[in-house]
Amino acid sequence: MSNILIVEDETRISSFVQKGLRAAGYACSVSADGAEALALAQTGQFDLILLDIGLPTLDGYEILRRLRVDDQITPVIMLTARNSVEDTVVSLDGGANDYLAKPYKFDELLARIRIRLRDRPAAAITELRYGDISLDLRTRRAMLGNANVELSPREFAVAEEFLKNPDQVLSRGQLLSRVWGYDFDPGSNVVDVYIRYLRNKFGADFIETVRGAGYRLK
Repeated sequence: MSNILIVEDETRISSFVQKGLRAAGYACSVSADGAEALALAQTGQFDLILLDIGLPTLDGYEILRRLRVDDQITPVIMLTARNSVEDTVVSLDGGANDYLAKPYKFDELLARIRIRLRDRPAAAITELRYGDISLDLRTRRAMLGNANVELSPREFAVAEEFLKNPDQVLSRGQLLSRVWGYDFDPGSNVVDVYIRYLRNKFGADFIETVRGAGYRLK
């Protein structure tokens, strides 16, 4: 059974969509808040996301941008009252797989969902390993040998970048872009702080400093 995340802050609409999808045989979860929806989407437990644009805390564009920066390939269908060509183009250029303006026929929505689920890539990697360290990308659980390591969402995201790129030097700029979504260096030492957090939890030799270049798994 496919699992769909409905991101919509209008209760009447989200209830209608949820009821219809469940009747069609899909499992559903609903979020009305942008930040909460992003956290749910980043767990990787959903097969498809229905995403509104106008949301509290984070709008749909920002959620989509952060998911694609994090290399999340979950199909996203934008469902929104905004029906201008500009909004459609921005959404598709930003990584959306489809765009459906309100009001829409529910049968058309179901057809588009079937297409996106049928065309989705083969199962993605759900676990990363490096030496004694493993990260479960679905449950967001980190292990050192047989011991569980408690990581904050941001710590997990930083560790994930290193395990995805075990032989590469990652610069502060790359980490700021991929983990924090910054297109510029804000002039803080936030990257260095999180590197220190991870060294404290995985061992001082977990990440080495490459002087003048960045950091690399050791």
